[in-house]
Parts: sequence; C-alpha cells; structure tokens
Amino acid sequence: MIRKLKDGKYRLYSRKKDEKTGKRRNLGTFDTREAAEKHEKEVQYFKRH
Repeated sequence: MIRKLKDGKYRLYSRKKDEKTGKRRNLGTFDTREAAEKHEKEVQYFKRH
C-alpha cells in the first residue's frame, strides 16, 4: 500500500496490520510513486520465491 506524504514523497506500507501495534509496517520511503510501485513488486516477488 502506497501513501503520499506531506513532503511529496511516497511511503510503502505492508498490506496487513501488525497485530501488536495495529499499524502497518513501513517498507520504505521513495521520491517517486513509480519507484515505490517497483519496490512493491519486488517485495511481492520475494515473498513468493
């Protein structure tokens, strides 16, 4: 899940919420949405291989 921050950057969060904190895990901050989407695809690939 990608969200735009107030400073114009994009942050990638995990899809599931952490059961302990109730928040989503931060998986990185990126300058462009394209970079965040690329990393999200890499994360999904890594989870399955």
